[in-house]
Amino acid sequence: MSDEQELGITESKQYNTGEWYAEVVQKAGLANYGPEGMSGFIITRPRAYALWERVQGFLDAKFKDTGVQNAYFPVFIPESYLEREKDIVEGFDPEVAWVTHAGQQELEERLAVRPTSESIIAPYMAQWVRSHRDLPLRVNQWSSVVRWEATETKPFFRTKEFLWQEGHTAHATDDDAWTETMLRLDQYESVYEDLLAMPVLRGAKPEHDKFPGAKTTTTVEALMPDGKSVQSATSHHLGTSFAEAFDITYTDEGEDAQVAHTTSWGLSWRALGALIMTHSDDQGLVLPHTVAPEQVVVVPIWQADTQEKVLDYAEEITEELESAGVRVHLDDRDERNPGFKFNEWELKGVPVRFEIGPNEVDDDVVTVVHRPDGESREVDRENIAETVQEQFDEVYAKLYAAAEENLEENVREADSRADILGTIGQHGGYVKAPWCGDEACETEIKDQIAAEIVMVPLDDEDAEIHGGETCAICDDDAEETAYFAKSY
Repeated sequence: MSDEQELGITESKQYNTGEWYAEVVQKAGLANYGPEGMSGFIITRPRAYALWERVQGFLDAKFKDTGVQNAYFPVFIPESYLEREKDIVEGFDPEVAWVTHAGQQELEERLAVRPTSESIIAPYMAQWVRSHRDLPLRVNQWSSVVRWEATETKPFFRTKEFLWQEGHTAHATDDDAWTETMLRLDQYESVYEDLLAMPVLRGAKPEHDKFPGAKTTTTVEALMPDGKSVQSATSHHLGTSFAEAFDITYTDEGEDAQVAHTTSWGLSWRALGALIMTHSDDQGLVLPHTVAPEQVVVVPIWQADTQEKVLDYAEEITEELESAGVRVHLDDRDERNPGFKFNEWELKGVPVRFEIGPNEVDDDVVTVVHRPDGESREVDRENIAETVQEQFDEVYAKLYAAAEENLEENVREADSRADILGTIGQHGGYVKAPWCGDEACETEIKDQIAAEIVMVPLDDEDAEIHGGETCAICDDDAEETAYFAKSY
């Protein structure tokens, strides 16, 4: 254990969220900042990469169950490819990193380090699709992308290079493409709610903030404890714009040529940032068992005369848990006292701790401690592998309930510009307001308080717009409900 970890967390989540978050990420052994001169890059340590692997495994299985195959495309994209879809060029140009030389030789054509891969994937989808029998075509890649943003680095939330997955599909009809878009949005929602213990809101990005070239961009949004929203994943209904630009066409059953309808969808390691910020506390990282590298830590507590029987008992329990597929660690270090071990494993976010001393051995029990709230109880030694699953479920429920309460308490309504500004300024969170659909009205809010429209409801039933309502900012007729929030 390093000296920096011994110090524990010194910043406050409530009062100094940014500094607290950075401290948790580093002291819990998740990431380091990149080399000097490379601001905006991070080193992902094994504990954080293990979290990403859990997310990856969960999603990858869902993708494959619904017809997706993994592929891999080059990290470099010829400039001419990007230019074939003008909205991509315009949307990403300020953030594109370019390669101009190979060794000392200048390249004939600049190569973009991929900011996203539609422009390199679509041309090959065009080669692979010939007939209606080739549809739907679904491919996904797990990779990194580079976006040379000027904003300050926040590990996992905002870095110049980040890990993600991006799926790309082609379909015969617009309806099929929309069904695909919503399927992937459902799967992203499941990542948060069923894996990361986080409720999310679903919606669409406003017209002016959709993915470059998209017909519709759908999103899941997660609310952080500091009142800011995180765009947690997006699924884009691209219509025919990319298919037309890259000639993704097929012959239908009547042998007529048709333009395909495409989608793209992605989730990045921003999910890890949201996970860390949502559940962790002033003692360090907090994780649900679903993703925790160690689900249980067993801490034996002994004196010289009880060491043998306590360790034997702890080892038996550890072996039983391992045999049941539990990720368990026995901390039998002699050079550290139990209090230090408790603090260390709390810092690292292990959801369940087993404490075993001579009394537990004599009574054939185990003392179980839940990481989120320190709740402690004795459970019978018998059937401990089944019992620990119950403890996992309880911890997960506690984490989800706390995040759900934060979300429910921080969705408020406003019907005027002053109400929007005042509510976000005082409380943060989401403010629902009737909106005319004009970007200029959002800009008024953004200029005043750095909040933006993070989503609008996906259908009329959820839009909650009734006859006679007017835009909260300009008083023109309202067309939809906008969710305003500050965001990461």
